Amino acid sequence: MTEIHGLILAGGLARRMDGRDKALVEIGGRPLLAHVMARLAPQVAGLALNANGDAARFAAFHLPVVADDVPGFAGPLAGVLAGLDWLARERPGATHAASVAADTPFLPTDLVARLAEARVAAGARVAVAASGGRRHPVIALWPVDLRVDLRRALVEEDVRKIEWFMRRHAVAIADWPVTPFDPFFNINAPEDVAEAQRLFATQDAATSRHH
Repeated sequence: MTEIHGLILAGGLARRMDGRDKALVEIGGRPLLAHVMARLAPQVAGLALNANGDAARFAAFHLPVVADDVPGFAGPLAGVLAGLDWLARERPGATHAASVAADTPFLPTDLVARLAEARVAAGARVAVAASGGRRHPVIALWPVDLRVDLRRALVEEDVRKIEWFMRRHAVAIADWPVTPFDPFFNINAPEDVAEAQRLFATQDAATSRHH
């Protein structure tokens, strides 16, 4: 049996957001992290948050907070490794982690199912999300037992980019359309917040029309 847990990556330095925690930026009156949790939680057996610094700032979300243990802000790969190690230790039933970015408030509700299907169909170790043909390496499905190889790559070989690491493994792709908008739209800069607010309002209007 496959047991998939969700891993929300919020470990970045948010350089373009004046160092603010992107996960706590509000869209439609709720922090980005709350939107991501609401989208991902129904698709997985449990959630964990990868974040560095004072974990208390995320206390309101009642999530296990897992910090990187690879020194020097090694990027999202270090967050994935921290999550896989935590799952191996704390959730022995977990076979896979679905990693997502904490600043993607419009994640597809079939994300995990489609990543899992793509992985099995291709006989691949890892599955990655794409939209409009563009890969999103942070949004992926990872086997927990890949953590040994991942640690070696990070610590001994100084591999930093997820794409570089993925080249070593069979990777399946699950692709989503980008209309009416890209479900993997993410917030990198202050102007993206305004765009997300607009998308959120449009979505809200569409939802209320359907009910």
